[in-house]
Amino acid sequence: MAAIRSIASARSLSALRRAPVVAFRRGYAEAASNEALKVSLVLPHQPLYNSSDAVQVNISAASGDMGILANHVPSVEPLKAGVIEIIEQSGTKKWFASGGFATVHPNNTLTINAIEAAPLDDFALEAVRQNLAEVQKVLAGNASEHEKVEARVELDVYEALQHALSK
Repeated sequence: MAAIRSIASARSLSALRRAPVVAFRRGYAEAASNEALKVSLVLPHQPLYNSSDAVQVNISAASGDMGILANHVPSVEPLKAGVIEIIEQSGTKKWFASGGFATVHPNNTLTINAIEAAPLDDFALEAVRQNLAEVQKVLAGNASEHEKVEARVELDVYEALQHALSK
């Protein structure tokens, strides 16, 4: 009986190997597109920014940094701590977000839901370095496991913020 199952399994595998493979390909968004990207950056307690004429948005996605143009393939991207850069014809605006989600909709709309975010210019590099040193002391000390978990989250955010401010 086991031999029959083995033969049947081998036949189905070889049939799968012969089956035609249909590949779908989607290219990059058209960089020369005249269409604008509608962008909303919101926090749970307030909207931060709305624009209907963004040329490009750069985000720190969990899978890596990514740029979004008009006609981008629809997707949902988890955000890690990092910079959200909105590029418009009139200039560039930058925020630092601690995390969240970015949703690219099929109608050239991008919604960024951040846990916390503030303009990058609101942060002072020296203050970030001092807070980073304090967090590292907590991690190296005799803090409780709960305090160390919180400190690890703070460490990730402060390191990303320090990197963003050092550029």
